[in-house]
Amino acid sequence: MKIHLAIDLGAESGRVIAVWIDGDQVGLHEVHRFLHEPVTLPSGLHWSVTHIWQEIVRGLSAAATWAKEARHDVVSVGVDTWGVDWTLLDERDELIGLPHAYRDPRNPAYYEQVLERFSAEQIYHTTGIQLMAINSLYSLYAHSQLSPRQWGAAKRFLFMPDLLHFWLCGNAMVERTIASTSQMLDIHTGQWSQSLLEPLGLYTSALGPIVPAGSVLGNLRTAVCEVSGLNSSVKVITPGSHDTASAVASVPATGTAPWAFLSSGTWSLLGAELHSPCVNSRAQEVMFTNEAGVGNTIRFLKNIAGLWLVQECRRAWSRQGQSWTYADLTAQAALAPPSTTLLDTNFPDFQQPGNMPDKIERYAAAHGIRVPQSPGETVRLCLDSLAAAYRSMLDKLEATLGQRFERLYIVGGGAQNQLLNQLAEQYCQRPVSTGPYEATAIGNGLVQAIACGELANLSELRQLVARSLNH
Repeated sequence: MKIHLAIDLGAESGRVIAVWIDGDQVGLHEVHRFLHEPVTLPSGLHWSVTHIWQEIVRGLSAAATWAKEARHDVVSVGVDTWGVDWTLLDERDELIGLPHAYRDPRNPAYYEQVLERFSAEQIYHTTGIQLMAINSLYSLYAHSQLSPRQWGAAKRFLFMPDLLHFWLCGNAMVERTIASTSQMLDIHTGQWSQSLLEPLGLYTSALGPIVPAGSVLGNLRTAVCEVSGLNSSVKVITPGSHDTASAVASVPATGTAPWAFLSSGTWSLLGAELHSPCVNSRAQEVMFTNEAGVGNTIRFLKNIAGLWLVQECRRAWSRQGQSWTYADLTAQAALAPPSTTLLDTNFPDFQQPGNMPDKIERYAAAHGIRVPQSPGETVRLCLDSLAAAYRSMLDKLEATLGQRFERLYIVGGGAQNQLLNQLAEQYCQRPVSTGPYEATAIGNGLVQAIACGELANLSELRQLVARSLNH
């Protein structure tokens, strides 16, 4: 088999997964998994990028050993990560400091400063991206003001997956889907927004060329081959380098009926795939985001609180000595009566870590909602509220785009929660299809397969995923 290695990095963990095409099915094998988290230093909240790199190399080594034993041929590798975070390199291509993490507390003040220079409407109509203090535009502006010498010494500006691709093959390029999360691109041209960046002192030669998903950057560097055991013929290929772009690429939608997607996990991202951006007044009012997708598409979507509510409840109960699995909690929720009144899942207090069951009880008491009497009732209230939030956002999506979506595809790890899927179908009042659960890794690996000539395009990729799910 021809193996494509998907390096899939989340904000808490990373994986190296082998992906291959076996006739009319997709094959998957996880070869390495590791934990990582941002580190608080005197200079702020940083990513331990050297630790991440070390674990990637271990994963490549494990993949080389596994492939040799299974008599498979590793042909390519690509990296996807969370959005917005970036790095700077000097003239010798050395890192200029550790990259800051998107939750760094310095960002909000500089977000407000940028909004004093540009109106929210101007920024949105230029970039098509929801205004959030975590976006790269504001974190880079903060860095340029707080560390002007570092910014002045920067010869390359790369997003996290771009840096890792550079370390893998020695070719530095910015991939479009990850760049689109930054609020630094002009959504209409797909290039750096000079009109926003130049007045802020951010439009420099460090902002290099932008390439689409599926670009072959080169072969593995000799040094990487020596430490991993992989062959120097292995290509480094940009997938949808933003993890959501890879996940949406694997949505198994076939045919011509309009469809919407829900990438379900800690967060839920609900939206539609478009051929051109939408920045009309309705889109701005809801703050839908227009991110670049695989195959010159636009991921028109909105973030919704996801299974974070249940995850935080489980953590709180575990600290109290009640260690239930997610399957246990879902089974208890299925036995609980349906919720007649619901939570506002966007309530600010719910977005922060802490004793979530206690927060939910306080919210319920303050808003005339029946206070849950058991963990099952608490989880059922969370899931009913999430499904209602999906319906509300789907209504806004249809009103904004002026069309009805005939089916909702739920992908990602959260799609394994069958009760939530059933409630989504009930509330949204249209068919729901679920899977793949490993949407990001599959999308990453199969975009590499397109670049290697094993698949023709995004449509063929989705047909393959659909056939795999039907087996």
